[in-house]
Amino acid sequence: MVPSSASPQIQQFLSSVLSQRGPSALPYSEDTKWLIRNHLVTLTGAYPSLEPKTAVFTHNDGRSVNLLQADGTIPMPFHGVTYNIPVVIWLMESYPRHPPVVYVNPTQDMVIKRPHPHVNPSGLVSIPGLQNWIYPSSNLVDLIGELSKTFSRDPPLYSQRRPTPSPTPSHSFGSVGPSEYARPPAVIHHTSHSTPTPRPYPPPSPYGVAGRAHTDDTAEVYKKNAITKIMEMAHGDITAMRKTREAEVEGLFSAQAVLRRREEEVNRGLKGMQDEKEGLEAQLQVVLMNIDVLEGWVRENEGKVKNAPILDVDNAFDCTDVLSKQMLDCTAADLAIEDVVYSLDKAAQEGVMAFDQYLRNVRLLSREQFFHRATAAKVRATQMQSQVASMAARAPHYAT
Repeated sequence: MVPSSASPQIQQFLSSVLSQRGPSALPYSEDTKWLIRNHLVTLTGAYPSLEPKTAVFTHNDGRSVNLLQADGTIPMPFHGVTYNIPVVIWLMESYPRHPPVVYVNPTQDMVIKRPHPHVNPSGLVSIPGLQNWIYPSSNLVDLIGELSKTFSRDPPLYSQRRPTPSPTPSHSFGSVGPSEYARPPAVIHHTSHSTPTPRPYPPPSPYGVAGRAHTDDTAEVYKKNAITKIMEMAHGDITAMRKTREAEVEGLFSAQAVLRRREEEVNRGLKGMQDEKEGLEAQLQVVLMNIDVLEGWVRENEGKVKNAPILDVDNAFDCTDVLSKQMLDCTAADLAIEDVVYSLDKAAQEGVMAFDQYLRNVRLLSREQFFHRATAAKVRATQMQSQVASMAARAPHYAT
């Protein structure tokens, strides 16, 4: 079939319903709405008998949602004649990432063939094109082509019309010749290969069931279909419930594994804390013993301290030579300047001292500190030389 362009009304309708926002918006992802529109425009261009529309779809769990559907007929060539099969193609919320849902939609004078390899009693269609749907390469036009080929090999519908008996056999519509009893009970709406029109319903096909003496009553067929539908819904609910319970059990198993890991971590942490507690208790015993020793030393020497003369801290250490005295003075001055610079930094940060005054004082102190450090370095080098000379002088004495 050569695709033709869809009518402007259909394009305008699709653009309108897919651009709606708010509570009335269709439940499709924003990044796929343009692709959905292209799929439906291409479909209606290739198969004008399919009409896009919106309708309420009820899920098995009772949820109702407004979805797009393509409602109409698809051509089915059978024994050289083209028949029209009424179908409804629902575009679910996850379309086009997931396949649509296709139902055969029999009229009152039709009944679904049972059993059928691709259509269940409720009319739900299952073919490889739906099962192997690949996003984004799969599309509705290819799907309808596969449906037409599949149904042409095994028509999914029977005709229920009982043709009026005629005293003289003829080959007109409604009569059945001997060769026609060997054909499968099939189908519905007949049309020619000319341009199809939406939802054509021509006279009964020549593959009716005039030769069937035990044709099911329409009410009985509807009753059976309703029972089958209820059973399928119940089976679907049970399957969904089982999957939900299995997921819950898997979640509980995962939670149990996590709890076991956490229990091991808690046990390890508790053991570490107990070991640490024992170590701290041992250290405490050592500290207490040291305290007893120090307290005893203090008691023993307390009287000596009271009778000792006042000690001058500056003269607590006596240097053995001039270089050591100079080294001590330079080091003390260096450390004192370091403390003064730190105090100046704190004062500048707290805003007690002006910044220019801070810079001036730091520059003067840094200069002085540089000279002290340079002097200390020279004194250290002189001391090293003196030690080397002393060791060289004592070397012959040790050699003898």
